[in-house]
Amino acid sequence: MKNFVVKTIANAGALAVAVWLLDKITLTGDSTAKEAGTLIVVALVFGLVNFLVKPVLKVLTLPLFILTLGLITLVVNALMLLLTSWVCGKLQLSFHVEGFWTAVLGGLVVSVVSWALHMVLPDEDCATRPHDAATGL
Repeated sequence: MKNFVVKTIANAGALAVAVWLLDKITLTGDSTAKEAGTLIVVALVFGLVNFLVKPVLKVLTLPLFILTLGLITLVVNALMLLLTSWVCGKLQLSFHVEGFWTAVLGGLVVSVVSWALHMVLPDEDCATRPHDAATGL
């Protein structure tokens, strides 16, 4: 459960940076609190899309992963961001990604920021690892 919360917070932070950096990725709300709440829900949708759809898409595009030496990951991440935008539109959430190339840039920003936040935020694996008295680690 803790790992899920950490990943959601990291996704929310990464999406917030993408909204801040790219004009064509929008998140609107009446107040800062509503925007923050919407951002958390969008992060949950994004996590769910990545959990359910991304593995299937990766398997289906495996030959392209091999052919492009993994560069197709940028397209897959963009598609996940566009799908999140579409789902959020259906859920009446005020998150929108305008266009494929914006999604590619947004996916790149989200990937880099999410990776950096995962490095900083505590991980459940580290918290449950037994302490070795001999090495101090």
